[in-house]
Amino acid sequence: MEKYLIFCLYGPLAAWGDIAVGEYRPSFAHPSKSAVVGLLAAALGIHRDNVEQQKKLATACSFAVRVDAIGTLLRDYHTSQVPSAKKGVTHYTRRSELAAGDLSTILSSRDYRCDAAYTVAIKVRAGAEYTAQQLADALLKPIFTLYLGRKSCPLALPLQPRVDSFATLKEALATVTLDDDELPGVAQDSHVSIYWEEDQVSGFEYERVITRRDTPLSRTRWQFGERRENHCTIRKGE
Repeated sequence: MEKYLIFCLYGPLAAWGDIAVGEYRPSFAHPSKSAVVGLLAAALGIHRDNVEQQKKLATACSFAVRVDAIGTLLRDYHTSQVPSAKKGVTHYTRRSELAAGDLSTILSSRDYRCDAAYTVAIKVRAGAEYTAQQLADALLKPIFTLYLGRKSCPLALPLQPRVDSFATLKEALATVTLDDDELPGVAQDSHVSIYWEEDQVSGFEYERVITRRDTPLSRTRWQFGERRENHCTIRKGE
């Protein structure tokens, strides 16, 4: 039996980072590990520039996600005023950035997922600094504001974290169903996609293995390492 932390993600907008080149900022259709680990780190109060703690948390978490509703794609032409980068200066809030002066405008096209919903399952590896229950408690009383990939994407449904033991990932995910009373009309697809890291006893037959560059290495330098995850599609409720 393995202990899993399970919680839900839903919002009117979400953005899950992909490799960005130039002014275009794409989004995957399912959460990146870096986004979910970042959400856990924010709940715990770990700052982005605490590189070692961020890496420890990422290493400790084996990540899996079920796409309950893939949502629709939205592309936004985006303008933003940002201060010039200065060595030794870190802005933790938007207010701090705007107060810095010396602002310049950057342009970008950014992708979002609208009305997407996910169920996340985290298995905490042996020797981790935080237990699954401590992570669940942090999600219930987060220290920093939580969001879905970008600060402009707030949560619109309680995360509902809980911890329990299961023989497989399949059993863990089967305990959560998207409630149509809470999100009417959101999850209409007859099939769902599931992604999981290779060290999990899944109970699923994988159809393919994909490689993503979403393992956090340094959030201050915005560096990420490669990670492999399995993927399958199943009929809803199986």
